[in-house]
Amino acid sequence: MKKLNNTTSIRLDNHEKLCRIMQKQTHDKINDLAKQINRLEKILIGAAALMISLLGAGLIQLIG
Repeated sequence: MKKLNNTTSIRLDNHEKLCRIMQKQTHDKINDLAKQINRLEKILIGAAALMISLLGAGLIQLIG
């Protein structure tokens, strides 16, 4: 019974270690995706601001 209990304990420890490793990898991937999304948001906001300012400048030229 002691050998079975020891084997079970080792398997449980190995499983917990694997879960921790997988959690860290998942956390790292989520952080990388969040950084990429933030970068894309900045690019899109910049592009939208540029388009609005160009359209505004064109409108001013048409009016004036």
